[in-house]
Amino acid sequence: FRSVCHPISSSFFGFLENRGLRRRRMGSAPVIQSFGFLENRGLRRRPAFGSRRLRPAVGSGGRSARTYNPAVPDPDEAPTRLGVLGGTFDPPHLGHLAAALEVRWRLGLDEVLMVVANDPWQKSSLRPVTPARLRLAMVEAAVANCDGLTASGIEIDRGGESLTADTLARLRADRPGAELFLVVGSDAAAGLDGWKRCDEVRALATTVVVDRGGREGGRPPGGWPAVVVEAPRLEISSRDLRARFAEGRPVAALVPPGVIEAVSAHGLYRSGR
Repeated sequence: FRSVCHPISSSFFGFLENRGLRRRRMGSAPVIQSFGFLENRGLRRRPAFGSRRLRPAVGSGGRSARTYNPAVPDPDEAPTRLGVLGGTFDPPHLGHLAAALEVRWRLGLDEVLMVVANDPWQKSSLRPVTPARLRLAMVEAAVANCDGLTASGIEIDRGGESLTADTLARLRADRPGAELFLVVGSDAAAGLDGWKRCDEVRALATTVVVDRGGREGGRPPGGWPAVVVEAPRLEISSRDLRARFAEGRPVAALVPPGVIEAVSAHGLYRSGR
């Protein structure tokens, strides 16, 4: 049997390899590596936890920006693993994207929402903040070419003061059964018990603390479970970027091109705030 089947098998796999598919050997059994072939046709595979079926890639229909829309879950599919990275994003920069993409890859998340604060109560009392809709436009431009990252105006639509507890509760209602992962920087982790309605935040989502490039930062208070993810260390701050835009200094290596275009189109940061 082996002598009969082996030439046929070799010919079959040679046919596939000539068409851009390749195989690898696990013991003596050839395995086709065809995920690239599928991804080129608008399907993607889960970065880890590979037991779920392929689904259409976000943005495969050609949209220039990704925005959040609640969806009714398919009962036949495994629960969605949804990351939530909130911020002022004034402006968004490559450090934000690097953290979101790293968390998504390491934890096998289906999607990470970049949630734009409507009224960032911890900052709005200290300095003028760019209007929320303009910050959302910048985040939409920033994530336009990042598969799995989505700009969310959920807090802007709700209006008023932006509270993480409200946002997580809304996402829980919109996506029943989804696993929520709240992404925070290590600089904010130690102060989580000072957040408003912190008990609800802790109960609604798994907390993910992002460390930067081997430099261990703060950790959540005792009794607050968390997952720690190390992200690339990019020394970029939104405060410095606002000053750079105001002074005309280079920013091209620090923010996505779409953000630069949005800042220019809306005349932002001219006062250097």
